[in-house]
Amino acid sequence: MTNSKLNPKVDGFLNKAKTWKEEYEKLRTIVLDCELTEEFKWMHPCYTFQNKNIVLIHGFKEYCALLFHKGALLKDTHGILIQQTENVQAARQIRFTDVREIDAMETILKDYIHEAIEVEKAGLEVDFKKNTEFIIAEEFQNKLNEIPALKTAFEALTPGRQRAYLLHFSEPKQSKTRETRVEKYMQQILSGKGLND
Repeated sequence: MTNSKLNPKVDGFLNKAKTWKEEYEKLRTIVLDCELTEEFKWMHPCYTFQNKNIVLIHGFKEYCALLFHKGALLKDTHGILIQQTENVQAARQIRFTDVREIDAMETILKDYIHEAIEVEKAGLEVDFKKNTEFIIAEEFQNKLNEIPALKTAFEALTPGRQRAYLLHFSEPKQSKTRETRVEKYMQQILSGKGLND
């Protein structure tokens, strides 16, 4: 690993890391050995091949992980890829709780990274579910039926923004909570903004 490959923003991220520092550094070494470009995106070390995202290093309270952006397209011959939540369509993680786990899996991790690079070289894309395949909460559907301007504004949003709203509105188990969420975000939709804008 040559120092010219190191991104100063990732150095800063590692210097500030309070947990998983040793694990992050080991993952960084493994990924850089695979000839990827080190970048800093979404506040995390991200590694690219010809400007295409391959893997991201991130940490949580219980574990740190190597996230494969198109992990759903990998063969996963070792059965180690994890789908973070049922709504995550493309990305998959390999999770770690100790640097020794990473050391023991170094060869496997490199194989998965090389496979992910081949996926990009081949131009493969994840077949995302269409927004029409997501459940529309009854409370939101009622508002769309009642207020044509809301329906028009919602349909004008990008597919990603639509999906975020559909998931957010259908998540609660209680109708009252779903209704409250819809009411809260109606003006934002009418303003052409996404859930997190």
